[in-house]
Amino acid sequence: MAVNLVNLEAVSKSYGTRALLDRVSLGVSEGERIGVVGRNGDGKTTLVRLLSRAEEPDGGRVTHAGSLRLGLLAQGDALDPAATVRQEVMGDLADHEWAGNAKIRDVLTGLFGGLEMPGFPDGLETVIAPLSGGERRRIALAKLLIEDHDLLVLDEPTNHLDVEGIAWLARHLAARRAALVVVTHDRWFLDAVCTRMWDVQAGAVHEYEGGYSDYVFARAERERIAQSEEAKRQNLMRKELAWLRRGAPARTSKPRFRIEAANALIEGEPPARDTVELLKFANSRLGKTVFDLEDVTVQAGPKTLFAHLTWQLGPGDRFGLVGVNGAGKTSLLRTLQEAADDEKQPAAGTVVVGKTVRLAYLSQEVAELDPTWRVLEAVERVKQRVDLGKGRELTASQLCEKFGFTKEKQWTPVGDLSGGERRRLQLLRLLMGEPNVLLMDEPTNDLDIETLTALEDLLDGWPGSLVVVSHDRYFVERTTDKVLAVLGDGRLRMLPGGIDEYLRRREQLAAAAPASAPAATAEKPAKTRSAADRRAAGKELSRIERQLDKLSTREAKLHDDMAAHATDFAKVAELDAALRELTVEKDELEMRWLELAED
Repeated sequence: MAVNLVNLEAVSKSYGTRALLDRVSLGVSEGERIGVVGRNGDGKTTLVRLLSRAEEPDGGRVTHAGSLRLGLLAQGDALDPAATVRQEVMGDLADHEWAGNAKIRDVLTGLFGGLEMPGFPDGLETVIAPLSGGERRRIALAKLLIEDHDLLVLDEPTNHLDVEGIAWLARHLAARRAALVVVTHDRWFLDAVCTRMWDVQAGAVHEYEGGYSDYVFARAERERIAQSEEAKRQNLMRKELAWLRRGAPARTSKPRFRIEAANALIEGEPPARDTVELLKFANSRLGKTVFDLEDVTVQAGPKTLFAHLTWQLGPGDRFGLVGVNGAGKTSLLRTLQEAADDEKQPAAGTVVVGKTVRLAYLSQEVAELDPTWRVLEAVERVKQRVDLGKGRELTASQLCEKFGFTKEKQWTPVGDLSGGERRRLQLLRLLMGEPNVLLMDEPTNDLDIETLTALEDLLDGWPGSLVVVSHDRYFVERTTDKVLAVLGDGRLRMLPGGIDEYLRRREQLAAAAPASAPAATAEKPAKTRSAADRRAAGKELSRIERQLDKLSTREAKLHDDMAAHATDFAKVAELDAALRELTVEKDELEMRWLELAED
């Protein structure tokens, strides 16, 4: 029988007149991995601070097992700014002691890319004081993970980690024997790591078995039965549930409740996006040309980030852009923005911008607004109504509510908003401008899961072209149709296998490529292919991508037909034969695509 490590008995906590937790009773047992979700400001951080005894409750009792070894990653760190990375992470361990420890080597490699800590000016001897908040956070996480604990309590551990770092952390935590309580907005991470969920809402905590997908299933069922949530949120939950159930089988663990009830919820629920319809609408709004890049070179100072890049962003295209930090993802978005604003062309090559393009660029920096403006005023200064197409229209106030700004909150001065709330406001102002092309650089930063769900729902019916740079795998897979990789060698690569393929490629590069390979690879196109050859290859790549899109649509239709004729074995056999032929054709096209992309 599992030993109980922590108990919360009728715990309450208030700040001023607001009660965040009201007589909450919970427990954490050995080996449990619990994810904590809820809206920003509803008490997630307060809950884990009470659980770890970093704060005392106003009422009730928190008890720990007598010999409990608890490790806490808080939102702030207690690192000594005068110390070096070695002193903080390794303490008094001699070099031969930590270098001979497989766990320490794994943590350093997983969080920093190697024992030599590339990216830090003096490696392990780097002084902490001048480091960024993200670098300090990774150091605090490394210090915690090399120690032995019975219970780890982590508040937003994936912040400032890239896709590879998040995947490594998920594997590392899943392999540890310690119990885990983690607050995060990263839904892929919750699915990969957690076996239970705590949902913090209105002073209460609701418990669910399983990871994030199981939580969505169970919460949708609870809301259907209880009918305790407003119709808007129920519709959003059903939509996300339908998307999860249609997704890859490997996405979720097996639900731990009646799956028939979940299926009943989504019966007749249409796909999240009608891609064909949106593409037609996007063509009518954007024309044939959005962005055409020909033989483009992108530089950051003396460093060449992209060499001889030929790429096309067409009407209705939805691309996710993933890659190592510093490889040029943000620089590529800025190159598109500068070309659209007629500011400048890249260092070499040309960027052709469609005449009807109305671009909105969500950068990582939060735009400064007049702190005396009210939230609604800041939005209405852009526009009072937004046309979402196909007869859908929202007022500024309605859009504010959709993104978590209640009627009362809309009258709050901008200066009183939190960082996450300002991020939401920045996004709202962009959407009110009715752009037909969106470039989004880390849009999920500081947004809670409910706001992310609302944003995804809005983008489902938005008929424009979209490029998303994000370390949030769930958001990328949910909102985009294709994934491009930036591997630091000056090129873009299409990934038919999505982010899983990106991680496999990164592992292969790390295992096989010498340190100087990226620079050599980046020069290769200029030596082996003429500009005319590159243009021809780019056009063929675009043609193949369009063919693959059509085949994917046909493939989905065949699967639907097979489900509809499940009892007609002759018809199923006929459809299965057609599906096999289509799969062969698709494989051949993907192989040709990869050949062209690698040349």
